[in-house]
Amino acid sequence: EVQLVESGGGLVQAGGSLRLSCAVSGARFDDYTIAWFRQAPGKEREGVTCISYDDDSTWYADSVKGRATISSDNAKSTVYLQMSSLQPEDTAVYYCAAQFAFICPPTPTSVLPDFASWGQGTQVTVSS
Repeated sequence: EVQLVESGGGLVQAGGSLRLSCAVSGARFDDYTIAWFRQAPGKEREGVTCISYDDDSTWYADSVKGRATISSDNAKSTVYLQMSSLQPEDTAVYYCAAQFAFICPPTPTSVLPDFASWGQGTQVTVSS
């Protein structure tokens, strides 16, 4: 069973940057697409970004496009989410999730479906 552990959340001022990490274990890392989702208080969970298992192709939601970069370190079985120009509306619990052999959407207008495996989440708070 794939297990995911997020880290790197915290409090950051508006305009600042943050890097989240998602450590993956319990399964063959190369077989899983990893995505980041977030959920703000009172809002539905939103897919933020995705990196495909096979070719590392990526997808970004419009809300973070140009401010977020997802990357993968296969040697460490870890996926990173680098976010810059953070705004208070980016405040949320950020979750990484894994889905076996899933291909990230080809267009930014798509939405991510629910993934099968989830981490416990890490809080990101952006102060104005």
